[in-house]
Amino acid sequence: MTIPISSAVSPRMKSAWAILRRLNISTWLGVAIVVALVLCAIFAPLIAPYDPNEQNIIVYLMPPSAENLLGTDQFGRDVLSRLLYGARYSLTIGFLAIVTALIIGSFIGMIAGYVGGRTDIILMQIMDVVLAFPSLILGLALVALMGATLTNIVIAIAFTAIPAFARIARAGVLTQRDREYVQACHAMGFSNTRILFGHILPAILPEIMVMTSLWMATAVRTEASLAFIGLGLAPPTPTWGGMVREGFDNILSSFHLALYPSLAILVLVLALNLIGDGLRDVIDPRLKDAS
Repeated sequence: MTIPISSAVSPRMKSAWAILRRLNISTWLGVAIVVALVLCAIFAPLIAPYDPNEQNIIVYLMPPSAENLLGTDQFGRDVLSRLLYGARYSLTIGFLAIVTALIIGSFIGMIAGYVGGRTDIILMQIMDVVLAFPSLILGLALVALMGATLTNIVIAIAFTAIPAFARIARAGVLTQRDREYVQACHAMGFSNTRILFGHILPAILPEIMVMTSLWMATAVRTEASLAFIGLGLAPPTPTWGGMVREGFDNILSSFHLALYPSLAILVLVLALNLIGDGLRDVIDPRLKDAS
């Protein structure tokens, strides 16, 4: 008797619509904040009142006013304009780094969990070695070695996140590979590649998506931390971490220079964590009940 693969897989896969309907208000608030920040980043040239790098030394260190809603920095540059353009770099770096880590880490973890044996041991021991280093310290070392360019920053942050995705993907594969639908796939002669990426991957994808949102928040913090200690994109490129660092030079007289980019980082990280927590509660309600 032939067992329909679709009927075997579908009970283990939550549809996107079912997940969206069960999200709570705080999760939707996080989604709204992230969408708003993404739109601000995309349309920054239309929204920003000034060129972010335009200097006007006559109006330097001005407090918020009608002409400059968030004030100006030590070079007379408009803080609001730099915040809007800075969102582009924070979001771009965070997104590219985590997507890269997701693809590479998930592939490593799925191969390790599905193949098992010596392959599993070797791959996971390599991941454990990377995990032994604090992510910020490891990212700092990599950027210092390679140079503070956008590509290198993305690579450094992605490298620190790969082990987390590898571990979550491996754990998911280990729970799925002995299920009945996988055995049915083997009985029907499906290739290992088709079973792994066509049937097991959709079943573990929700857990990976939760990890994605949470680690993107970490990527944003890491990028801001690197910029704060001088290993971010070179000035005058506007980045939120770089703006905080520049603001500290005038923290006593013009505290708003460090305050506004710090709030922007806080709001983005909070929104991403709200999304991650909401997705986690939907995927595994037991975690919500336990808390």
